[in-house]
Amino acid sequence: MPHFQIDYSANLESRVDMAGLCEEIRATAAGIDAFPLAGIRVRAIRVDHYAIADGNPEHGFVDISVRLRAGRAPKTKQDATQRIFDAAQAYLAPAMRNHPIALSLEMRDIDPDLSPKAGTIRDHMKGSE
Repeated sequence: MPHFQIDYSANLESRVDMAGLCEEIRATAAGIDAFPLAGIRVRAIRVDHYAIADGNPEHGFVDISVRLRAGRAPKTKQDATQRIFDAAQAYLAPAMRNHPIALSLEMRDIDPDLSPKAGTIRDHMKGSE
């Protein structure tokens, strides 16, 4: 863990390189000691049906949800939240200057007893952790 899910309004498809945003978040998360590299997952999901504020179809949104296993100190999570948010905000700044876009991020813990995991990514990473 962590897993990042980016929900974004369809009208941003031509305004923001979402693959680039995914990579920006992945790279930022990889630099945070509290996040094991092999556990980082970033995905972006286009939302085709939405309604925002006053209904203006020009309004867009990027909502980042971060899920991670419980156990990290609140200060560690707060620092990680701010670093990821700052990276996303900086990446989106050019688009936000020219278009009305709402950016939000929420980090939440996952109960490890209710979230079984299996995988072989670590087995295939060069210099695995």
